[in-house]
Amino acid sequence: MQTLAQWHNDGGPGPWILFFPLIWAAVIAGGVFLLRTVRRGHRGARAAWGAQPHPAQDGTGSPLDLLDRRFAQGEIDEDEYWRRVSVLHESTRERHGGPTGGKR
Repeated sequence: MQTLAQWHNDGGPGPWILFFPLIWAAVIAGGVFLLRTVRRGHRGARAAWGAQPHPAQDGTGSPLDLLDRRFAQGEIDEDEYWRRVSVLHESTRERHGGPTGGKR
């Protein structure tokens, strides 16, 4: 080992001194890569590629998206779903002056 650390037997560290920081850089980069990969695994496959979660999954989607999700998951029954959809459509028509609202 002493022979590897010396450059032409003059007592200096030689070019091998550059090799050890490269090893440490590779170890640190590998650790960061491993931690990011493990952390992404907890968020699912879509998030691992940088895709944003679907708006209805994080609660910031439109009210109709949220209602669709709740119906699909069985949180509300069909009657409740259609009642709420009609209320949402009515309020949208009133707000935007749809076919029945806004004109006198």
